[in-house]
Amino acid sequence: MNLSYSLHKITDKNNSPFCEAEYSKFKFGDSSIAQKFADELFDGFIAKHSDLILAHDEVVILPSPYHSIPTASNYLSSYFKLKMNAFLYTHGKKALSESKIYRNQTYTTDYGSLSFADRVKLIANDTYYIDRNYINGKLCLFMDDIKITGSHELIVKKILNEYDVQGEFVFVYFAELINKDIHPNIENYYNYFYVKDTESLGEVINAPSFVFNTRTVKYILKLEEPEFMALLDIINPNVLPQLFNLAVSNNYHTIEDYRVNLHYINQSITNKKSNHYGYQLTERST
Repeated sequence: MNLSYSLHKITDKNNSPFCEAEYSKFKFGDSSIAQKFADELFDGFIAKHSDLILAHDEVVILPSPYHSIPTASNYLSSYFKLKMNAFLYTHGKKALSESKIYRNQTYTTDYGSLSFADRVKLIANDTYYIDRNYINGKLCLFMDDIKITGSHELIVKKILNEYDVQGEFVFVYFAELINKDIHPNIENYYNYFYVKDTESLGEVINAPSFVFNTRTVKYILKLEEPEFMALLDIINPNVLPQLFNLAVSNNYHTIEDYRVNLHYINQSITNKKSNHYGYQLTERST
């Protein structure tokens, strides 16, 4: 069985069913909005599919595939899980199990502006791994924030088929593009509605609810030098070690597009002599 559920349906490019500014902040790491979206998504989902959930003793939740750095949808999934577990508790059912699709990403392109065919071609080169034995025979909830072309869902279904996973699969989205006359690049319109520059990104990073995700780390590491230096000048320097460690854990130091900025971040952490934001920065080198 394959089902799909989305809370918001995108039918008009000029009339968004959700707040675009909130969505943009969410995509760049505002965890308070991730929680808000998750609560709304759970309420809508459970109103329609409570019988399905309660009919199963083993339910597994899986966020969108990632390697080491969580995606924005991973935080959405985590808050959704909290709401679902509270619901299951009131009905005397076991809490959700959690699993993961591991992904080794091979590209730096922002696919938010790409067509369906280009997205599939891009992400098909990545490598994926799923724990077949853990999820086999269970009801699986695959979580993601938005469905634009369905390319990620297609890849997940391909993985399930290749691993011969048996079970019931539900794809759960905060929003979905229904009107196929709208170009898929509307995704970038939503992603960058609020975070348009280093100043707006700095606002998000300096907020107490900020958490790093894949998009934010990649965005910072790919900035051109003037924008990169401007961002370092305004963000809290205490986030730099975490940024560096996450980037290395995802092997971004092996990707040419990210090496220069990552090297500079490492230098700024190593040279802990005071300047106006806590580090003595050495000359930027390539």
